Amino acid sequence: MRNRYPNLLATVAGAALVAGCAASTPASAPAPAPAPAARTEPVYQCNADSAKFAVGQPLTPQLEAAARARSGAGIVRVLKPGEAVTMEFNGGRLNLHVDARNRVTAVGCG
Repeated sequence: MRNRYPNLLATVAGAALVAGCAASTPASAPAPAPAPAARTEPVYQCNADSAKFAVGQPLTPQLEAAARARSGAGIVRVLKPGEAVTMEFNGGRLNLHVDARNRVTAVGCG
C-alpha cells in the first residue's frame, strides 16, 4: 500500500498544475475595438474667375464670405498694400487684394 500514495500524490499534483495553467489563460480574448474611421478633410480648389465680382467693392465680412463660397476656396487671405506675405502656394485659398480704402482691387488664388 505504501507504493500507491506516491502515485496518487503525483496524480493530484499534476492535475493541480494543469488546472492552474488552464485558469490563468483566458478562454477567449476580447475582440479589438475597430479603428475609428479616418476623417477626410474637404478638398478645396480655388477658381478666381468666380470671385471677380468682388473687384471694386468695399471689403466686408459678407463680401469675403460670398467671394470664398463662389470661388470654391476653403480660406480667404486679405492682402493690404505694403503688407508682407508668405509665398507658399495653397490651391484652396482665395487672395483678395485691397487698396488703402479697403476696396478689392484684384482677386487670385494661391
